[in-house]
Amino acid sequence: MSMIGRYLRLTRDEFERACQDPRWAAEHARALYDRDDAAATARVLETDKAWHALDFLLNRRGFPVDVVYGEADMPWPEGEDWGYGPPRILTADRVRAAVDALDDHAPDILAEGVTPTDLAAASIYPTAIWERGEEADWVAAHWADLAKYLRAAAREGDAMLLWIT
Repeated sequence: MSMIGRYLRLTRDEFERACQDPRWAAEHARALYDRDDAAATARVLETDKAWHALDFLLNRRGFPVDVVYGEADMPWPEGEDWGYGPPRILTADRVRAAVDALDDHAPDILAEGVTPTDLAAASIYPTAIWERGEEADWVAAHWADLAKYLRAAAREGDAMLLWIT
């Protein structure tokens, strides 16, 4: 089973409701991920297995916002999770801060100077692909998708939930 990075955009009202009622947040996320229409697709995103490499590469470049794991814990009932722990939060202000930093962290330069050997040595998931010598081009493609998603969220004033399943 693969570990997949997931995102959910939330309006201000949805964000407040999610923080007050985490079970509603879980149901809302499931409902949007289960739908196959443009409105739902705009609210969710997956970075597939690129999440760990994204975190490594963005941290290496000094990206100022944790857009992979989120920056705050979400209140969450004991014993419930969404996969590999409960979701975490990016507030609307932190989404805007991430967007402000995007121009200095373009997808085409994200992996500059990093080899598959570097990623394997750092035990970046999924390690098998780096051990085979695959380049990180596909990670940059996920970064481009995430950057577009962040920009859309910032335009709308949305916050986010982030988690790994």
